[in-house]
Amino acid sequence: MSQPDTAPDAELTRRLFLRSGIGLASTGGLVASGGAAELPPELSPALEKLESYFTPPAKFNDVSRGTPLPHRLPDDKKREVGLTRETWRLEVIPDPEHPATLGKSFTKAAGTALDFPALLKLGEKHAVRFAKVMTCLNIGCPLGMGVWEGIPLREVVWLTRPKENLRRIFYNGYHNDDPKQLFRSSLPIGRVLEDLDDMPPVILCYKLNGEWLSSERGGPVRMLVPEAYGFKSVKWLTHVVLSNLAHANDTYANANNDIESPLKSFAATLSVPGGKADQPIPVTGYAQVGVSGLKKVQVWVFPAGQAWTADDPYFTSAPWTDAQILPVPKEWGGGVGGDLLKQTMGFDPSTGRPKLWPMRLAKVYWAVVLPGLQAGEYTLRCRTLDAKGHAQPMPRPFRKSGHCAIEAVKLTVTT
Repeated sequence: MSQPDTAPDAELTRRLFLRSGIGLASTGGLVASGGAAELPPELSPALEKLESYFTPPAKFNDVSRGTPLPHRLPDDKKREVGLTRETWRLEVIPDPEHPATLGKSFTKAAGTALDFPALLKLGEKHAVRFAKVMTCLNIGCPLGMGVWEGIPLREVVWLTRPKENLRRIFYNGYHNDDPKQLFRSSLPIGRVLEDLDDMPPVILCYKLNGEWLSSERGGPVRMLVPEAYGFKSVKWLTHVVLSNLAHANDTYANANNDIESPLKSFAATLSVPGGKADQPIPVTGYAQVGVSGLKKVQVWVFPAGQAWTADDPYFTSAPWTDAQILPVPKEWGGGVGGDLLKQTMGFDPSTGRPKLWPMRLAKVYWAVVLPGLQAGEYTLRCRTLDAKGHAQPMPRPFRKSGHCAIEAVKLTVTT
């Protein structure tokens, strides 16, 4: 990028990043081979420590709600309340207050609620898989990256033979039979029935990385909304309600959140070691790839304690330098193999490789080697440029619509 002369540290940064280019290599199964140039040796230890691309289901971070947490209930209680595959039932009903007109409802009282074998029967014809990063609206660290499998929600909607007055679907999971613990999300019917901009469908999800969805991950069945933050993908699903309500009624709206905001792109660091004066410093990180895709990850080092121009809060005039986005991994990890990916949306059915890289709604790793710095204290920042050219945190910089703040990391260089 061009470096405006008005930037306070423009000359310093030109000197610092004179040698900051980085190539590609095969390291730790995370970087693809195939004619790529060698990485600087300083990066090898940091790359070896990167986690696998896909997260093992047991290692997902968890932000579940409930007292007690539903996945920690005793096994006999789980069977009693329908939190096992054998006892799970899904009620699909009209909204009592704003009813859609349906030809059929599915209820426990009538013995018609959808059970797990019926869901799998639908899956014989309609099951889909897609890769998605699970992330929370107000947390700056993804909870995990996986391949999710299930039945498009619309297939169940059509089973109700809807006739009219259907504008929104809301849904909830098991909440300990306590109305105060009810957690609900909702979607406009148009999003359920049609997948815009090549998005995967909203699904009733029952597998993660090819394994049955565990109770901790929301099993037997959870909602999974591809482009959304985690609060839309409600766990321990028990009810789908078809409504003529004209507006959202999500529980998360009560906390002043933007409940319709899709995933944003942002970057963060993973390894930022201190350094010795005039010695290269290897840095690694990850980026969340939102609905607008990812074009670049960039970094910028600035002397600590120096003020930045007050009329540039997002550092748009800073002399950012490109980092290297790591390419398609040789080994995916998380129990995910090539055969599974050959049957996954967004992957080539013959090779199992992604059709687009970086993939939207996913994560990617990046790396850079900072050239030698003088002894002192610095601040390292990183940011994304999405596929449309928007620099983080734009175009949606507001916290309640999803985390996207530019990370600032302390960097100490000693003599």
